[in-house]
Order: sequence, then structure tokens, then C-alpha cells
Amino acid sequence: MPHKIGFVVVSSSGHEDGFSARELMIHAPTVSGWRSPKFCQFPQEIVLQMVERCRIRKLQLLAHQYMISSKVEFYISESLPEYLVPYQAERFRRLGYVSLCDNEKTGCKARELKSVYVDAVGQFLKLIFHQNHANKYNVYNQVALVAINIIGDPADLGDESNTTCREKLIDHYLGHSPHNPEDPALDGTFAGRSDYISPLDDLAFDMYQDPEVAQIIRRLDERKREAAKKERYDHAKKLKQAIADLQKVGERLGRYEVEKRRAVEKEDYDLAKEKKQQMARYRAQVYEQLELHGLLQGEPEMQRPFALPLQPLASPSSPQHWKAVSSLPRTEELAAEDTCAGPILQEKPLASSPRHSAVDRSPPAAGPAPRSHVEALPYDERPLPVTRKQLEEPSAEPEVREADSDVRRRGVSAEPEPLTEKALREASSAIDTLGEALVAGAYSKMWSCREDALLALYKRLMEMPVGTQKEDLKNMLRASVFLIRRAIKDIVTSVFQASLKLLKMIITQYIPKHKLGKLDTTYCVERAIPLLLARTGDSSARLRVMALNFIQEMALFKEVRSLQLIPSYLVQPLKTNASVHLAMSQVDLLARLLRDLGTEGSGFTVDNVMKFAVSALEHRVYEVRETAVRIILDMYRQHPALTLEHLPPDDSTTRRNLLYKAIFEGFAKIDGRPTEAEGKTQKRVVTKEAEKQKKEETKALQGLSAAPRETQAGVQEKENEAVKLKNQDPQGRKAAPPDTPEIPDNHYLDNLCIFCGERNESFTEEGLDLHYWKHCLMLTRCDHCRQVVEISSLTEHLLTECDKRDGFGKCPRCSEAVPKEELPRHIKTKECNPAKSEKVANRCPLCHENFAPGEEAWKVHLMGSAGCTMNLRKTHILCKAPAPQQGKGPMASKSGTSAPKVGSKIPTPKGGLSKSSSRTHTRR
Repeated sequence: MPHKIGFVVVSSSGHEDGFSARELMIHAPTVSGWRSPKFCQFPQEIVLQMVERCRIRKLQLLAHQYMISSKVEFYISESLPEYLVPYQAERFRRLGYVSLCDNEKTGCKARELKSVYVDAVGQFLKLIFHQNHANKYNVYNQVALVAINIIGDPADLGDESNTTCREKLIDHYLGHSPHNPEDPALDGTFAGRSDYISPLDDLAFDMYQDPEVAQIIRRLDERKREAAKKERYDHAKKLKQAIADLQKVGERLGRYEVEKRRAVEKEDYDLAKEKKQQMARYRAQVYEQLELHGLLQGEPEMQRPFALPLQPLASPSSPQHWKAVSSLPRTEELAAEDTCAGPILQEKPLASSPRHSAVDRSPPAAGPAPRSHVEALPYDERPLPVTRKQLEEPSAEPEVREADSDVRRRGVSAEPEPLTEKALREASSAIDTLGEALVAGAYSKMWSCREDALLALYKRLMEMPVGTQKEDLKNMLRASVFLIRRAIKDIVTSVFQASLKLLKMIITQYIPKHKLGKLDTTYCVERAIPLLLARTGDSSARLRVMALNFIQEMALFKEVRSLQLIPSYLVQPLKTNASVHLAMSQVDLLARLLRDLGTEGSGFTVDNVMKFAVSALEHRVYEVRETAVRIILDMYRQHPALTLEHLPPDDSTTRRNLLYKAIFEGFAKIDGRPTEAEGKTQKRVVTKEAEKQKKEETKALQGLSAAPRETQAGVQEKENEAVKLKNQDPQGRKAAPPDTPEIPDNHYLDNLCIFCGERNESFTEEGLDLHYWKHCLMLTRCDHCRQVVEISSLTEHLLTECDKRDGFGKCPRCSEAVPKEELPRHIKTKECNPAKSEKVANRCPLCHENFAPGEEAWKVHLMGSAGCTMNLRKTHILCKAPAPQQGKGPMASKSGTSAPKVGSKIPTPKGGLSKSSSRTHTRR
């Protein structure tokens, strides 16, 4: 018959502090279950090992009310996963998946119990959790599992090799009481079916039952089946009724336990004590009624509440059950067969306050009223409501789970225990000053005595008269600081708060009131601040926040601020072995105080803060690195030049690091400069505008080239007519035509350089390329990118198009491109010739002279003998190609034969003609 299978957690991909996957091994109303880390990567994984190789029949998952995975996959294996046992691993076999509801209909106020029926054999079960459902409560994108239940049959009870492993796991699990494998089910009953699953093995039973009562119910259920087997039906009926009544009792006690835990978390210890006493009275009353009816015969002593461990139990039909049950004393039931089997447990109000009576009369949390709206759903698909949860604030779950052992240890008397010999030696100086009674209270095991001792010390220091001797005042201060240091390390929140209250009073009131010196304030701070910083790394979020806020408040005290002590502790480099919480708290506290105190006379300097922040950029925790970036940006706002000294240069290599890229882009925003992305966008816009302008200029150039062609055609026509008249004799006869060939109109631009106006028969396509590359007086090669550009646009090329354009800047005086490393000196010396506006004069980038405006003036300046003296291409051509006169069109130069012959090898320029050239060598 299928029964509950015990398991242990082998591994998990991660968990939030205080919510380990091992919580899944316990089934009780107060368990918290497993939670993934905050902002984790998906999928998340948990591997379980069952106590025996079994055939799984049913899996049950109890989901969280708002940290809900969208999908859960199940895998099974016969052996450990590969990363745990190398070379002996077997791949997991996928069983399937289930989808979980997003819980929007219930407003994230109910938990979903999902039951999955499977038939698979193995010993290792792997669960894979996928991306969470998004809702307003799950701000950290976590997934959680409150509980998991495995129900199945042993797959190989006769396998001896599996016995040792199973026994070890039973020792780890500490839970399932085994049962007799030879125990036959009742024949002819519903429970006799081979696939019957007892309701006591259902996950809902353990999650809403008091663990101690659940054990009693399971034992009574076993005795009920034995009575039915022996045909003692009246006794079986009596046990059946007792089980039904005990289930209500267990639900109520479970609800009381949850309320008590919540009161402890809220530090409402009076309410917690009342709940504890209420549980004890109710439990004692129930056990008394059970004993009156002889139902606790053979059971262990049940007088003390929670006498049994908080652990899940196996079904009485489990094969391991008889090992535990056989050790219990068994007696034969002697009840008469005709005993009336009426209700065993009567609901009686307890003799207590009306408040308790009202609580006792309240229905159980899982009673019929809350479930009325889901009665139509199948049993296994019903959402389980969160027990007594504040439905308006489901996200406000406490992160602090302080043990309530102090509450349980408190008796009627609140007298502290005597000091041990070790404590007497350790606190001898404090005892001499404050008295043994007060120090004993501070050393007590009861948190209430420790808190009372600190409050009594607070009152004594406040009442110290002003005229007291300085030596006595200092002794009182040192003894108080000794007890404060001990209380700062206390795990109880109220004691920790009392220590902070006492320390604040000493610094802000006691020392100024009695006019003690700065040395005494320094003593208090130096003795307390290391312990307070250590508490900022506490696993309890509440204690972390309290410690952080107090350190920030203490640093702003006027008595402490002038000492500049706390900043010196915060700028210490982060330790590699420090906890995540401690590192996050230190960098966060530094960022806070840096905004409050600044760097002037506060203990913070640009040097020590930047050294700390740059080292924090290498920390393994993302939150630490992110806060370090904020600190660097804050420092840049106040001291930009000094901040840049501690950072690497802003270049492409440094920007490969995303953190430095974010830092330098932050600097750009602070300075009002465009970021890298914005700069690229602006460059794309400028490039598009330049291309558009280039197309328009090309169209205009094509129109201008058509005019000379029409002029040339008209001249040619007049010459032809003159030749005809000349060759015609007086008798009207025509002379022989000359041998000179005519130039066709449609070949006017052939063999013509459109930049300098030279015409040459060697100016084929290859010949023109060579002419542009080496000889054209209007062009030059850029020394930085080897691109051929017009001399008139060389400055614009260096500033906007050249591959090395980032290394040039524009001089505001001469408007020329100057290397950036020389630009400051160039501007400072003012030796350059000032430029004039384009309408007044052109500016030559070679000789740096101003000359007449206009396009033709460029030809005169660059090609004429009296023009530019720095045009190197002109030196070997002056005698061959006279400069064209200004105002006339391009003239063919017959003597311009410096180009190589057609077909000669032409060196190819790197980039061809510059993109900025306003004219192209398109031929018609």
C-alpha cells in the first residue's frame, strides 16, 4: 500500500538566508520552506534522495502564496547526479512538469496544493523551478516551495545491498516511524485496495496539525485497524471518533503555535506567553479526556507540551514503523464491547480571560468557512489558505526568526542566575563599580534580566549628580561600555536596542553633562564601533538595519563628528572572506555618510574614498559594485579632476569593462557632454546630412559641366562655317577638307581633369587615377589616412572624416586642424595667422595664408607661380603647365605630359578620393 516516503535534501542551486532547502524535510504548521536567492537565475534546482528505492505513486507540492514558479519539472534517477559522484552517474529521466497558478484570483492570499500522480521507480528526485509569476508582492523575482510530499511503495524490499544506505538516511532524517511490511490491510474494505493512500499521509494533514497530536492520531489509527482486524468493532468506532476529534484539536494547537511564533517575531512577548500557557492548558485538558477513556494506554508521557521532536512521521503502514513502535509498552484494551462510542473530546471553554475564551471558541483556520468558495473543486486541486496571515500585507513577512527559548525558560521569578567563576573574573572591574546584582542581570541567560539590567544602568547614569568625582564618573563610563559591548552582540532584539539606547545617552548626555573630555568620547566610539559594524553583517535583516541606522546617527552627533573616527573605519578595504551582508552594509553606509558629511574636515578624503571605491569595483557581489559606482559619481560631482587621477584613461580598452563604461558615461552626463551612444547618434545624423549635401553638389556639378560643352559646341560650329567659306573658291567650288579630326560634342569631358582643367590623351580611366594620385595640383594625399582629398577641403577632412580625426582639434583663431596634444600650446602662443570669413577670403591649409574668395581663386593660388609656396606637386610642373587665368574655364594643356603612359602600373590609394570632395571625376 502506498505510504509517505522520507527523504533528505542532497543539493540545491541556492537559497535565501534562513530558507534552506533542508526546511523541506520537516512538515509542520510553522515551517517556512525553501526560497530561491533574490534576483536569481532560472531555472533553480533541488535534488532529493529518498530513504529507499521506491516506486513513486504521488507527489504533492505546497506552493508559496506569491513566490510562485510558473512551471515545475520532475526528473528521477537510480543514482546520484554526475556533479556529486563523478564517473558513477546516471542521467536523470524526465517525468514531466506541472504548471502552477499565478494566484491572481485570490489576491496572493492562498497557497496552492498541487498533487501529481506518477508511476516511476528510483531513489533520487530532481525538481527544476522555472521563471516566477510576476506580481506586486514578489519584488525580488523569487520562487519558493513551502513543502513537498512523496508517496510510494518500496521497490525492492528484499535487496540487501540497499539496507545500509536506507539505515543511514533514516538516521539523517530522524523522522518516519517504520511499519510492518507484513501487516495486511483490511480485506473487503476501501483501505484494503493496493493503491489506497491514507489521508494521514496527505501533505495537508501534517502542514495544519500539531506535530505531537499528529503522532497520537497515527498511533490511534493503527490501533483502530488492529481492533477492526480482531473484530472489536465498538472499540474501533470509539477510536475513529477520537481521531476525528483529535484532528480538530491538532488544527487548533497548530494555529496557536503559529500565532505564538508571530508574536515572538513582533517581540510581543506578553502575547507569546499567553499563547504558550493557553496551548499548555488546552493540551492538558485534551490529554486528560483521552486518559479518562483509556485511549492513551501504551503512549509515552504526554503531560509536557512539545515533549516529542518536531519532525514528520511516516504512515503506520510504512515498512519501518515497527522498529519504533515495538519499543513502546503495549497493553491489551479491556474496554467493554458495549461501550458507547459517542464524542470523546468535549469542547469546553477554558478557565481563563474572556480573550482566551473567544480564541478557543474560534473555528480552526482551515475550517469549512474559508473553504466554502472552492467546494466544487477536486480535493487535490484546492488552494490551502495561509494560516491567519495578514491578507492586506502578504509581503510583510518577518525576516527575523529569533528563538523563543528565552521565553520558554522564563519562570515565575525573574531573578538572574549567580555569576560563574569565569564571569566573575571577566567582569571584576564592572562588579566593583556597578555591583554584582546588576552585572549578574547583564550576564543572565534570561533575556528579560539582561534588558532590565541595561535599563537600570541607564537610569543610574541619568541620576548621577553633577558634582561627582571625575574618577568615579570615568569608572562608571568604562564599566557601562563593558556591558554595552556584551549587549551589542546579543541575539535578542530588545537587548540590542537597550544597548544602543544606553550608548547614545552616554555620548550625547552623560559626557557633556559631566564635562568629560574628548578622550572619553573616543573611548566609547572606538570600543563600540567595531562590534556595531560587525552586526551590520548579521543574518537578521532587522538587526542589520538597526545597526546601520545607529552608526549613521552616531556619526552625525556633534560630539563624534569632530573626532572623524567612523569614516576611518568605513574606508578600510573590503575583506575577501567577509560576508555578503557585511560588504553591502559597509559600502552602503559609506555612501550615506559621504552625502551627509562630505570631504571637508569629516575624515573622508578624495584619496581614501576613491581607493576604497575602485577596489570595491572588483567585488564579487553586484550590489557592492553598483554602490561603488554611485560613490565615484558623487565624488566626481565635487572633485572632478582629483577623481579622474584614480581611474584609468577613458579609451576603448577601458570601456570594455561595463562598470568603467557606466562611470565614464555618468561623467559625461554630469558635464553635460553627450554619451557614447548619443555621440554615435549625432555622427549618424551628420553623416546623412553630408551624404545628402554631396548628392546635391554632384547634381550641380553635372549641370555646370554641360554649359562648357554647349559653349564648345557653338565655337566649333562657327569655326566649321568659317572653314567652309575659306575653302570655297570664287566660282562656288568647294575646297578639299582639312585632315584635322574634329572632336565630337559628346566626348568633351574625355581626357579632362575636372579639378585642375588639364586635358591629356593619356587621361584614360587608369591615367586619371594616376594623375589624381600623384600630379593634380588641386589635390593632395592625407598624411594620416593616405586618402586623396582636395586641398580646399583638407581641414574639414582632418576634423570630420580622417581615421585619425579624434587626434585633431580646431583652432578658434586660424580655423585650421591642429593635433590635440599641440592645440593648448598653439592657442596660448597666438602665433598663427588669423583666418577671415569665407565670404571675405579663402584659407590655404598648406601655406596658412588668406587669399581672394571664390572657386577660381583656389586654382590661381595652387597652380599659379606666385601662389602657394607649399604645394609640393607644383615644383616639377610650373614650367610645363601655366596657370589658367582667373575667370576663364578650364583650358587644355598640351604640354602636360607628366603622367605615365596608358597601361602603366598605378599604385592604388588607400581610400580613393576623399568623401568630402565637392567634385567627382565622372566622365560622360
